[in-house]
Amino acid sequence: MANYLPADLNQTKMFVCNLADQLQRGTFEFALYHLVTNRLNLSKFDACYKNGTSKGGRKAYDPAVLLKIILFAYYKGVRSSREIAWCCENNLIFRALSCDTAPHFTTIANFVSRHHGLMGDLFEQVLLICHEEKLLGNELIAIDGCKIPSNASREWSGTHNELEQKRDKIRKQIHKHIDAHLALDIDEKDYDQRALRHQQAIGTLDHACDRIDAFLQENERRMGQGKVPKEVKSNVTDNESAKMKTTTRGTIQGYCAVTAADRKHQIITSTDVYGHAQEQAITIPFLEDMRDRYKDLGIRKDLYKSRTIITADTGFYSAANNEYFKSNKVNAVTPDPHFRQRDPAFDEQKEKHGKRHADEATRRAQLIPASEFEFNQKNKTCVCPQGNELSFRRRSNKGNGNVTFFFEGKLLQCRHCPKKHECMENPESADHRKGCGRQVSFTVKGKKKKRTASDWMEKRVDSEWGKTVYGHRMSVIEPVFANIGTQKGLDRFSLRGRDKVRGQWKLYCMVHNIEKIMKYGKSYQQAA
Repeated sequence: MANYLPADLNQTKMFVCNLADQLQRGTFEFALYHLVTNRLNLSKFDACYKNGTSKGGRKAYDPAVLLKIILFAYYKGVRSSREIAWCCENNLIFRALSCDTAPHFTTIANFVSRHHGLMGDLFEQVLLICHEEKLLGNELIAIDGCKIPSNASREWSGTHNELEQKRDKIRKQIHKHIDAHLALDIDEKDYDQRALRHQQAIGTLDHACDRIDAFLQENERRMGQGKVPKEVKSNVTDNESAKMKTTTRGTIQGYCAVTAADRKHQIITSTDVYGHAQEQAITIPFLEDMRDRYKDLGIRKDLYKSRTIITADTGFYSAANNEYFKSNKVNAVTPDPHFRQRDPAFDEQKEKHGKRHADEATRRAQLIPASEFEFNQKNKTCVCPQGNELSFRRRSNKGNGNVTFFFEGKLLQCRHCPKKHECMENPESADHRKGCGRQVSFTVKGKKKKRTASDWMEKRVDSEWGKTVYGHRMSVIEPVFANIGTQKGLDRFSLRGRDKVRGQWKLYCMVHNIEKIMKYGKSYQQAA
Protein backbone atom coordinates (compact mmCIF):
# COMPACT_ATOMS: atom_id res chain seq x y z
CA MET A 1 0.00 0.00 0.00
CA ALA A 2 1.40 3.37 -1.01
CA ASN A 3 2.00 6.08 1.55
CA TYR A 4 2.23 9.71 0.32
CA LEU A 5 2.98 13.00 1.98
CA PRO A 6 -0.14 15.11 2.50
CA ALA A 7 -0.77 17.80 -0.14
CA ASP A 8 -3.25 20.44 0.96
CA LEU A 9 -3.56 23.57 -1.16
CA ASN A 10 -5.95 25.29 1.23
CA GLN A 11 -3.45 26.47 3.84
CA THR A 12 -1.69 29.68 4.84
CA LYS A 13 2.10 29.91 5.05
CA MET A 14 4.54 32.59 6.10
CA PHE A 15 7.96 32.42 4.51
CA VAL A 16 10.94 34.65 3.81
CA CYS A 17 11.80 35.49 0.19
CA ASN A 18 13.96 37.92 -1.70
CA LEU A 19 11.88 39.96 -4.12
CA ALA A 20 14.73 40.25 -6.62
CA ASP A 21 14.92 36.46 -6.86
CA GLN A 22 11.35 36.35 -8.15
CA LEU A 23 12.41 38.05 -11.41
CA GLN A 24 14.11 35.22 -13.27
CA ARG A 25 16.28 35.86 -16.31
CA GLY A 26 14.63 35.15 -19.63
CA THR A 27 11.16 36.16 -18.43
CA PHE A 28 9.03 39.12 -19.40
CA GLU A 29 9.02 40.54 -15.87
CA PHE A 30 12.83 40.49 -15.76
CA ALA A 31 13.10 42.35 -19.07
CA LEU A 32 10.36 44.77 -18.02
CA TYR A 33 12.00 45.60 -14.68
CA HIS A 34 15.43 46.34 -16.16
CA LEU A 35 14.09 48.26 -19.16
CA VAL A 36 11.95 50.56 -17.02
CA THR A 37 14.59 50.94 -14.31
CA ASN A 38 17.69 51.42 -16.43
CA ARG A 39 16.75 52.44 -19.95
CA LEU A 40 13.55 54.49 -19.86
CA ASN A 41 13.63 58.18 -18.97
CA LEU A 42 10.63 58.94 -16.74
CA SER A 43 11.62 62.47 -15.77
CA LYS A 44 8.61 63.98 -17.57
CA PHE A 45 6.37 62.50 -14.89
CA ASP A 46 7.99 64.75 -12.26
CA ALA A 47 6.15 67.80 -13.57
CA CYS A 48 2.83 66.09 -12.83
CA TYR A 49 3.49 65.96 -9.07
CA LYS A 50 3.52 69.06 -6.84
CA ASN A 51 4.21 67.38 -3.49
CA GLY A 52 7.90 68.32 -3.47
CA THR A 53 7.29 72.04 -2.91
CA SER A 54 7.64 73.98 0.35
CA LYS A 55 3.99 73.26 1.13
CA GLY A 56 4.84 69.58 1.34
CA GLY A 57 2.39 66.78 0.67
CA ARG A 58 2.09 63.05 0.90
CA LYS A 59 4.73 61.01 -0.92
CA ALA A 60 3.48 59.66 -4.25
CA TYR A 61 4.02 56.23 -5.72
CA ASP A 62 7.01 56.06 -8.05
CA PRO A 63 5.81 56.24 -11.70
CA ALA A 64 8.31 53.50 -12.52
CA VAL A 65 6.60 51.16 -10.05
CA LEU A 66 3.11 51.91 -11.40
CA LEU A 67 4.31 51.53 -15.00
CA LYS A 68 5.87 48.13 -14.26
CA ILE A 69 2.81 46.62 -12.62
CA ILE A 70 0.41 48.01 -15.26
CA LEU A 71 2.48 46.72 -18.19
CA PHE A 72 2.92 43.34 -16.51
CA ALA A 73 -0.81 43.16 -15.79
CA TYR A 74 -1.60 43.89 -19.43
CA TYR A 75 0.91 41.21 -20.41
CA LYS A 76 -0.98 38.73 -18.22
CA GLY A 77 -4.35 39.80 -19.62
CA VAL A 78 -5.42 41.69 -16.48
CA ARG A 79 -7.08 45.00 -17.32
CA SER A 80 -9.16 45.80 -14.24
CA SER A 81 -7.47 48.18 -11.80
CA ARG A 82 -9.13 46.38 -8.86
CA GLU A 83 -7.72 43.06 -9.99
CA ILE A 84 -4.28 44.62 -10.50
CA ALA A 85 -4.40 45.98 -6.94
CA TRP A 86 -5.37 42.52 -5.65
CA CYS A 87 -2.43 40.96 -7.53
CA CYS A 88 -0.05 43.48 -5.94
CA GLU A 89 -1.08 42.12 -2.54
CA ASN A 90 -1.28 38.39 -3.33
CA ASN A 91 1.03 37.65 -6.27
CA LEU A 92 4.77 37.40 -5.64
CA ILE A 93 5.83 38.70 -9.06
CA PHE A 94 3.52 41.72 -8.76
CA ARG A 95 4.87 42.36 -5.27
CA ALA A 96 8.42 42.17 -6.62
CA LEU A 97 7.68 44.62 -9.48
CA SER A 98 5.90 47.01 -7.10
CA CYS A 99 8.70 46.61 -4.51
CA ASP A 100 6.01 45.56 -2.00
CA THR A 101 4.20 48.92 -2.12
CA ALA A 102 0.72 47.62 -3.09
CA PRO A 103 -0.88 50.80 -4.51
CA HIS A 104 -4.64 51.29 -4.26
CA PHE A 105 -6.78 50.51 -7.32
CA THR A 106 -7.77 54.18 -7.65
CA THR A 107 -4.08 55.11 -7.90
CA ILE A 108 -3.59 52.58 -10.70
CA ALA A 109 -6.68 53.71 -12.62
CA ASN A 110 -5.76 57.37 -12.19
CA PHE A 111 -2.24 56.75 -13.51
CA VAL A 112 -3.53 55.28 -16.79
CA SER A 113 -6.21 57.94 -17.20
CA ARG A 114 -4.18 60.97 -16.07
CA HIS A 115 -0.85 60.39 -17.82
CA HIS A 116 -2.18 59.36 -21.23
CA GLY A 117 -0.26 62.22 -22.87
CA LEU A 118 3.11 60.79 -21.79
CA MET A 119 2.54 57.30 -23.19
CA GLY A 120 3.57 58.43 -26.67
CA ASP A 121 7.02 59.43 -25.38
CA LEU A 122 7.40 56.08 -23.60
CA PHE A 123 6.37 54.24 -26.75
CA GLU A 124 9.06 56.07 -28.74
CA GLN A 125 11.69 55.23 -26.11
CA VAL A 126 10.80 51.53 -26.34
CA LEU A 127 10.92 51.76 -30.14
CA LEU A 128 14.38 53.33 -29.94
CA ILE A 129 15.53 50.44 -27.71
CA CYS A 130 14.24 48.02 -30.35
CA HIS A 131 16.34 49.89 -32.91
CA GLU A 132 19.41 49.71 -30.67
CA GLU A 133 18.82 45.99 -30.20
CA LYS A 134 18.85 45.56 -34.02
CA LEU A 135 15.26 44.33 -34.04
CA LEU A 136 14.15 46.62 -36.89
CA GLY A 137 14.85 45.40 -40.42
CA ASN A 138 13.50 48.58 -42.11
CA GLU A 139 12.88 46.49 -45.20
CA LEU A 140 9.09 46.23 -45.20
CA ILE A 141 6.43 47.90 -43.04
CA ALA A 142 2.84 46.68 -43.06
CA ILE A 143 -0.08 48.88 -42.01
CA ASP A 144 -3.55 47.82 -40.97
CA GLY A 145 -6.42 48.85 -38.70
CA CYS A 146 -8.29 46.95 -36.00
CA LYS A 147 -11.74 48.02 -34.77
CA ILE A 148 -12.03 47.68 -30.98
CA PRO A 149 -15.14 48.46 -28.87
CA SER A 150 -14.90 51.37 -26.45
CA ASN A 151 -16.40 52.06 -23.05
CA ALA A 152 -19.47 53.64 -24.66
CA SER A 153 -23.05 52.55 -25.14
CA ARG A 154 -24.12 51.91 -28.71
CA GLU A 155 -27.73 52.67 -27.73
CA TRP A 156 -26.82 56.29 -26.97
CA SER A 157 -25.63 57.06 -30.50
CA GLY A 158 -27.48 58.84 -33.30
CA THR A 159 -27.64 62.00 -35.33
CA HIS A 160 -28.88 65.16 -33.63
CA ASN A 161 -32.34 64.65 -35.12
CA GLU A 162 -32.43 61.04 -33.89
CA LEU A 163 -31.33 62.12 -30.40
CA GLU A 164 -34.06 64.77 -30.35
CA GLN A 165 -36.61 62.10 -31.25
CA LYS A 166 -35.21 59.88 -28.49
CA ARG A 167 -35.55 62.76 -26.01
CA ASP A 168 -39.15 63.43 -27.05
CA LYS A 169 -39.95 59.74 -26.69
CA ILE A 170 -38.51 59.73 -23.17
CA ARG A 171 -40.62 62.77 -22.28
CA LYS A 172 -43.76 60.94 -23.39
CA GLN A 173 -42.79 58.03 -21.13
CA ILE A 174 -42.31 60.47 -18.24
CA HIS A 175 -45.81 61.90 -18.73
CA LYS A 176 -47.17 58.37 -18.93
CA HIS A 177 -45.64 57.48 -15.56
CA ILE A 178 -46.86 60.76 -14.04
CA ASP A 179 -50.43 60.02 -15.16
CA ALA A 180 -50.17 56.49 -13.77
CA HIS A 181 -48.82 57.88 -10.50
CA LEU A 182 -51.74 60.31 -10.19
CA ALA A 183 -54.19 57.49 -10.89
CA LEU A 184 -52.94 55.67 -7.81
CA ASP A 185 -54.76 58.19 -5.61
CA ILE A 186 -58.03 56.57 -6.71
CA ASP A 187 -56.87 52.98 -6.33
CA GLU A 188 -55.09 52.69 -2.98
CA LYS A 189 -54.27 48.97 -3.33
CA ASP A 190 -50.48 48.41 -3.17
CA TYR A 191 -50.07 52.18 -3.30
CA ASP A 192 -46.62 52.42 -1.68
CA GLN A 193 -44.85 49.89 -3.89
CA ARG A 194 -46.40 51.05 -7.14
CA ALA A 195 -45.82 54.71 -6.33
CA LEU A 196 -42.17 54.01 -5.52
CA ARG A 197 -41.66 52.23 -8.86
CA HIS A 198 -43.22 55.15 -10.75
CA GLN A 199 -41.07 57.66 -8.88
CA GLN A 200 -37.92 55.71 -9.65
CA ALA A 201 -38.85 55.42 -13.34
CA ILE A 202 -39.64 59.14 -13.54
CA GLY A 203 -36.28 60.00 -11.94
CA THR A 204 -34.34 57.71 -14.31
CA LEU A 205 -36.10 58.98 -17.43
CA ASP A 206 -35.79 62.60 -16.33
CA HIS A 207 -32.04 62.15 -15.86
CA ALA A 208 -31.73 60.60 -19.34
CA CYS A 209 -33.74 63.43 -20.87
CA ASP A 210 -31.57 66.08 -19.20
CA ARG A 211 -28.45 64.25 -20.33
CA ILE A 212 -29.53 64.33 -23.99
CA ASP A 213 -30.54 68.01 -23.69
CA ALA A 214 -27.13 68.94 -22.27
CA PHE A 215 -25.33 66.96 -24.99
CA LEU A 216 -27.28 68.64 -27.81
CA GLN A 217 -26.56 72.09 -26.40
CA GLU A 218 -22.84 71.52 -25.83
CA ASN A 219 -21.94 69.58 -29.00
CA GLU A 220 -22.27 70.45 -32.66
CA ARG A 221 -23.33 68.05 -35.37
CA ARG A 222 -20.60 65.56 -36.18
CA MET A 223 -19.57 65.43 -39.84
CA GLY A 224 -18.06 62.48 -41.67
CA GLN A 225 -14.73 62.13 -43.47
CA GLY A 226 -16.09 61.47 -46.98
CA LYS A 227 -15.68 63.60 -50.10
CA VAL A 228 -19.15 65.05 -49.49
CA PRO A 229 -19.31 65.80 -45.75
CA LYS A 230 -22.56 64.66 -44.19
CA GLU A 231 -23.70 64.18 -40.63
CA VAL A 232 -22.75 60.95 -38.90
CA LYS A 233 -23.99 59.53 -35.64
CA SER A 234 -22.81 61.18 -32.43
CA ASN A 235 -22.60 59.40 -29.10
CA VAL A 236 -23.70 60.79 -25.75
CA THR A 237 -21.32 58.66 -23.65
CA ASP A 238 -18.19 59.07 -25.84
CA ASN A 239 -18.67 61.44 -28.75
CA GLU A 240 -15.17 60.80 -30.13
CA SER A 241 -15.97 57.12 -30.76
CA ALA A 242 -18.03 55.93 -33.72
CA LYS A 243 -20.29 53.15 -34.87
CA MET A 244 -18.29 50.71 -36.98
CA LYS A 245 -19.12 47.53 -38.86
CA THR A 246 -16.87 44.54 -38.21
CA THR A 247 -16.65 41.11 -39.82
CA THR A 248 -16.88 39.11 -36.58
CA ARG A 249 -18.59 41.31 -33.96
CA GLY A 250 -21.28 43.00 -36.01
CA THR A 251 -21.70 46.74 -35.40
CA ILE A 252 -19.70 48.14 -32.49
CA GLN A 253 -19.24 51.53 -30.83
CA GLY A 254 -15.52 52.00 -30.66
CA TYR A 255 -12.26 53.14 -32.22
CA CYS A 256 -10.10 52.05 -35.14
CA ALA A 257 -6.54 51.33 -33.98
CA VAL A 258 -4.24 51.79 -36.99
CA THR A 259 -0.84 50.19 -36.53
CA ALA A 260 2.36 49.74 -38.54
CA ALA A 261 4.73 46.82 -37.93
CA ASP A 262 8.22 46.03 -39.18
CA ARG A 263 8.66 42.73 -41.00
CA LYS A 264 11.78 41.44 -39.22
CA HIS A 265 10.28 40.83 -35.75
CA GLN A 266 6.80 42.40 -36.03
CA ILE A 267 7.91 45.41 -33.98
CA ILE A 268 5.21 48.09 -33.82
CA THR A 269 6.78 51.21 -35.34
CA SER A 270 3.80 53.58 -35.30
CA THR A 271 0.24 53.52 -34.02
CA ASP A 272 -2.76 55.73 -33.35
CA VAL A 273 -6.51 55.44 -32.76
CA TYR A 274 -9.24 57.17 -34.74
CA GLY A 275 -12.91 57.72 -34.10
CA HIS A 276 -13.96 56.69 -37.60
CA ALA A 277 -13.43 53.72 -39.88
CA GLN A 278 -12.41 55.60 -43.07
CA GLU A 279 -8.84 54.34 -43.38
CA GLN A 280 -8.30 56.17 -46.69
CA ALA A 281 -8.56 59.55 -44.91
CA ILE A 282 -5.91 58.73 -42.30
CA THR A 283 -3.25 57.16 -44.52
CA ILE A 284 -1.32 60.32 -45.38
CA PRO A 285 -1.19 61.86 -41.86
CA PHE A 286 -0.33 58.45 -40.40
CA LEU A 287 2.61 57.98 -42.78
CA GLU A 288 3.88 61.51 -42.18
CA ASP A 289 3.75 60.96 -38.44
CA MET A 290 5.74 57.74 -38.81
CA ARG A 291 8.30 59.45 -41.05
CA ASP A 292 8.76 62.26 -38.50
CA ARG A 293 9.14 59.71 -35.70
CA TYR A 294 11.85 57.84 -37.59
CA LYS A 295 13.69 61.10 -38.22
CA ASP A 296 13.44 62.35 -34.62
CA LEU A 297 14.66 59.03 -33.20
CA GLY A 298 17.51 58.78 -35.70
CA ILE A 299 16.27 55.52 -37.21
CA ARG A 300 16.00 56.92 -40.75
CA LYS A 301 16.68 60.44 -41.98
CA ASP A 302 13.90 60.09 -44.53
CA LEU A 303 11.72 56.99 -44.49
CA TYR A 304 10.51 57.64 -48.04
CA LYS A 305 13.96 58.05 -49.57
CA SER A 306 15.26 54.94 -47.80
CA ARG A 307 13.04 52.92 -50.18
CA THR A 308 11.46 51.01 -47.32
CA ILE A 309 8.47 49.11 -48.69
CA ILE A 310 5.15 50.22 -47.18
CA THR A 311 2.16 47.97 -47.82
CA ALA A 312 -1.46 48.12 -46.68
CA ASP A 313 -4.72 46.41 -47.59
CA THR A 314 -7.48 47.67 -49.87
CA GLY A 315 -9.04 49.76 -47.10
CA PHE A 316 -6.21 52.30 -47.50
CA TYR A 317 -6.59 52.57 -51.28
CA SER A 318 -7.72 55.86 -52.81
CA ALA A 319 -6.78 58.05 -55.75
CA ALA A 320 -5.55 60.82 -53.42
CA ASN A 321 -3.29 58.39 -51.54
CA ASN A 322 -1.88 57.00 -54.79
CA GLU A 323 -1.12 60.54 -55.97
CA TYR A 324 0.68 61.19 -52.68
CA PHE A 325 2.70 57.98 -52.99
CA LYS A 326 3.77 58.78 -56.55
CA SER A 327 4.60 62.45 -55.99
CA ASN A 328 6.63 61.71 -52.83
CA LYS A 329 8.27 58.59 -54.33
CA VAL A 330 6.96 56.35 -51.57
CA ASN A 331 7.77 52.69 -52.20
CA ALA A 332 4.17 51.66 -51.46
CA VAL A 333 2.03 48.69 -52.47
CA THR A 334 -1.67 49.30 -51.81
CA PRO A 335 -4.01 47.21 -54.00
CA ASP A 336 -7.42 48.31 -55.19
CA PRO A 337 -10.56 46.29 -54.29
CA HIS A 338 -10.56 44.49 -57.67
CA PHE A 339 -6.94 43.39 -57.83
CA ARG A 340 -7.84 39.69 -57.30
CA GLN A 341 -10.08 39.74 -60.37
CA ARG A 342 -7.08 40.69 -62.52
CA ASP A 343 -4.88 37.96 -61.06
CA PRO A 344 -4.91 34.76 -63.20
CA ALA A 345 -4.05 32.72 -60.10
CA PHE A 346 -7.60 33.31 -58.82
CA ASP A 347 -9.43 32.39 -62.04
CA GLU A 348 -10.40 28.95 -60.73
CA GLN A 349 -11.20 30.11 -57.19
CA LYS A 350 -14.94 30.50 -57.79
CA GLU A 351 -15.19 27.09 -59.46
CA LYS A 352 -13.18 25.39 -56.72
CA HIS A 353 -14.63 27.06 -53.61
CA GLY A 354 -18.01 28.15 -54.94
CA LYS A 355 -19.39 31.59 -55.56
CA ARG A 356 -20.60 33.91 -52.81
CA HIS A 357 -24.34 34.65 -52.94
CA ALA A 358 -24.74 32.09 -55.73
CA ASP A 359 -28.53 32.06 -55.33
CA GLU A 360 -28.73 35.81 -55.93
CA ALA A 361 -26.45 35.54 -58.95
CA THR A 362 -28.72 32.85 -60.42
CA ARG A 363 -31.70 35.12 -59.91
CA ARG A 364 -29.97 37.99 -61.73
CA ALA A 365 -28.94 35.69 -64.59
CA GLN A 366 -32.60 34.88 -65.27
CA LEU A 367 -33.59 38.54 -65.70
CA ILE A 368 -33.86 40.27 -69.06
CA PRO A 369 -30.34 41.63 -69.68
CA ALA A 370 -29.59 45.25 -70.56
CA SER A 371 -28.44 44.14 -74.01
CA GLU A 372 -32.10 43.65 -75.03
CA PHE A 373 -32.84 47.33 -74.34
CA GLU A 374 -32.47 49.79 -77.24
CA PHE A 375 -29.98 52.49 -76.27
CA ASN A 376 -29.44 55.70 -78.26
CA GLN A 377 -26.35 57.55 -77.09
CA LYS A 378 -26.94 60.64 -79.19
CA ASN A 379 -30.48 61.27 -77.94
CA LYS A 380 -29.84 59.74 -74.50
CA THR A 381 -32.86 57.48 -74.80
CA CYS A 382 -33.52 53.88 -73.88
CA VAL A 383 -36.49 51.67 -74.87
CA CYS A 384 -37.34 48.43 -73.06
CA PRO A 385 -38.35 45.19 -74.87
CA GLN A 386 -42.04 46.11 -74.32
CA GLY A 387 -41.56 49.36 -76.23
CA ASN A 388 -41.71 51.71 -73.22
CA GLU A 389 -39.17 54.54 -73.00
CA LEU A 390 -37.15 54.74 -69.79
CA SER A 391 -36.31 57.98 -68.00
CA PHE A 392 -32.73 59.25 -68.23
CA ARG A 393 -31.27 59.75 -64.74
CA ARG A 394 -27.64 60.74 -65.01
CA ARG A 395 -24.28 60.18 -66.65
CA SER A 396 -21.02 59.36 -64.92
CA ASN A 397 -17.54 60.13 -66.25
CA LYS A 398 -15.06 57.59 -64.95
CA GLY A 399 -11.36 58.23 -64.53
CA ASN A 400 -10.44 55.87 -67.39
CA GLY A 401 -12.34 58.02 -69.93
CA ASN A 402 -15.45 55.80 -70.09
CA VAL A 403 -18.91 57.32 -69.75
CA THR A 404 -21.83 55.49 -68.14
CA PHE A 405 -25.49 56.40 -68.79
CA PHE A 406 -28.12 55.45 -66.21
CA PHE A 407 -31.83 54.93 -67.00
CA GLU A 408 -34.83 53.99 -64.88
CA GLY A 409 -38.23 52.68 -65.94
CA LYS A 410 -41.29 54.80 -65.26
CA LEU A 411 -43.15 53.60 -62.22
CA LEU A 412 -46.63 53.17 -63.75
CA GLN A 413 -45.28 51.44 -66.84
CA CYS A 414 -43.26 48.92 -64.80
CA ARG A 415 -46.15 48.40 -62.37
CA HIS A 416 -48.54 47.20 -65.10
CA CYS A 417 -45.91 45.56 -67.33
CA PRO A 418 -46.63 41.83 -67.94
CA LYS A 419 -42.90 41.05 -67.95
CA LYS A 420 -41.95 42.80 -64.70
CA HIS A 421 -41.30 39.46 -62.96
CA GLU A 422 -38.87 38.55 -65.73
CA CYS A 423 -37.32 42.03 -65.89
CA MET A 424 -37.06 43.29 -62.30
CA GLU A 425 -35.08 41.76 -59.47
CA ASN A 426 -37.66 43.06 -56.99
CA PRO A 427 -40.99 43.41 -58.85
CA GLU A 428 -42.82 44.48 -55.67
CA SER A 429 -40.89 47.76 -55.61
CA ALA A 430 -43.04 49.03 -58.49
CA ASP A 431 -46.27 48.46 -56.56
CA HIS A 432 -46.00 51.56 -54.33
CA ARG A 433 -45.28 55.20 -55.05
CA LYS A 434 -41.98 55.27 -53.20
CA GLY A 435 -40.59 52.39 -55.24
CA CYS A 436 -38.71 52.40 -58.52
CA GLY A 437 -38.80 50.75 -61.93
CA ARG A 438 -36.21 48.71 -63.81
CA GLN A 439 -32.78 50.27 -63.75
CA VAL A 440 -30.19 49.77 -66.49
CA SER A 441 -26.87 51.34 -67.35
CA PHE A 442 -24.74 51.49 -70.49
CA THR A 443 -21.01 52.19 -70.55
CA VAL A 444 -19.49 53.84 -73.58
CA LYS A 445 -15.74 53.59 -73.99
CA GLY A 446 -14.05 56.92 -74.47
CA LYS A 447 -10.60 58.10 -75.33
CA LYS A 448 -7.97 56.81 -72.95
CA LYS A 449 -6.74 59.60 -70.76
CA LYS A 450 -3.28 60.21 -69.42
CA ARG A 451 -2.06 57.57 -67.01
CA THR A 452 -3.01 58.41 -63.46
CA ALA A 453 -1.43 57.57 -60.13
CA SER A 454 -4.03 54.82 -59.70
CA ASP A 455 -2.84 53.22 -62.97
CA TRP A 456 0.71 53.45 -61.65
CA MET A 457 -0.31 51.66 -58.44
CA GLU A 458 -2.27 48.98 -60.31
CA LYS A 459 0.80 48.22 -62.41
CA ARG A 460 2.92 47.84 -59.27
CA VAL A 461 0.36 45.58 -57.59
CA ASP A 462 -0.15 43.37 -60.66
CA SER A 463 3.60 42.81 -61.15
CA GLU A 464 5.25 39.70 -59.76
CA TRP A 465 7.23 41.87 -57.37
CA GLY A 466 4.04 43.53 -56.09
CA LYS A 467 2.30 40.19 -55.56
CA THR A 468 5.28 38.90 -53.58
CA VAL A 469 5.43 42.03 -51.44
CA TYR A 470 1.71 42.08 -50.70
CA GLY A 471 1.88 38.39 -49.81
CA HIS A 472 3.99 39.33 -46.77
CA ARG A 473 1.47 41.88 -45.42
CA MET A 474 -0.76 39.47 -43.52
CA SER A 475 2.13 37.59 -41.89
CA VAL A 476 3.59 40.89 -40.62
CA ILE A 477 0.67 42.87 -39.19
CA GLU A 478 -2.02 40.31 -38.35
CA PRO A 479 0.07 38.53 -35.64
CA VAL A 480 0.33 41.89 -33.87
CA PHE A 481 -3.44 42.23 -33.51
CA ALA A 482 -3.73 38.54 -32.62
CA ASN A 483 -1.19 38.95 -29.81
CA ILE A 484 -2.79 42.05 -28.33
CA GLY A 485 -6.41 41.08 -28.88
CA THR A 486 -6.32 37.35 -28.14
CA GLN A 487 -3.21 36.62 -26.07
CA LYS A 488 -3.34 39.83 -24.02
CA GLY A 489 -7.14 39.87 -23.88
CA LEU A 490 -7.82 43.42 -25.09
CA ASP A 491 -11.41 42.96 -26.26
CA ARG A 492 -12.50 46.52 -25.41
CA PHE A 493 -11.06 49.82 -24.17
CA SER A 494 -11.88 50.74 -20.57
CA LEU A 495 -11.50 54.51 -20.99
CA ARG A 496 -13.48 57.20 -22.80
CA GLY A 497 -12.16 59.93 -25.09
CA ARG A 498 -9.69 59.54 -27.93
CA ASP A 499 -6.68 60.86 -25.99
CA LYS A 500 -7.17 58.42 -23.11
CA VAL A 501 -7.91 55.51 -25.44
CA ARG A 502 -4.75 56.35 -27.40
CA GLY A 503 -2.72 56.20 -24.17
CA GLN A 504 -4.13 52.80 -23.22
CA TRP A 505 -3.57 51.41 -26.71
CA LYS A 506 0.06 52.56 -26.70
CA LEU A 507 0.57 50.80 -23.37
CA TYR A 508 -0.51 47.54 -25.02
CA CYS A 509 1.78 48.27 -27.98
CA MET A 510 4.64 48.78 -25.53
CA VAL A 511 3.87 45.39 -23.99
CA HIS A 512 4.07 43.82 -27.44
CA ASN A 513 7.43 45.46 -28.23
CA ILE A 514 8.92 44.66 -24.81
CA GLU A 515 7.93 41.05 -25.32
CA LYS A 516 9.89 41.08 -28.57
CA ILE A 517 12.89 42.58 -26.76
CA MET A 518 12.61 39.82 -24.16
CA LYS A 519 12.62 37.12 -26.85
CA TYR A 520 15.15 38.50 -29.33
CA GLY A 521 17.12 41.19 -27.49
CA LYS A 522 20.51 40.45 -25.97
CA SER A 523 21.66 43.34 -23.83
CA TYR A 524 18.82 43.26 -21.28
CA GLN A 525 20.18 40.00 -19.90
CA GLN A 526 23.39 41.81 -18.89
CA ALA A 527 21.51 44.76 -17.32
CA ALA A 528 22.48 45.41 -13.75
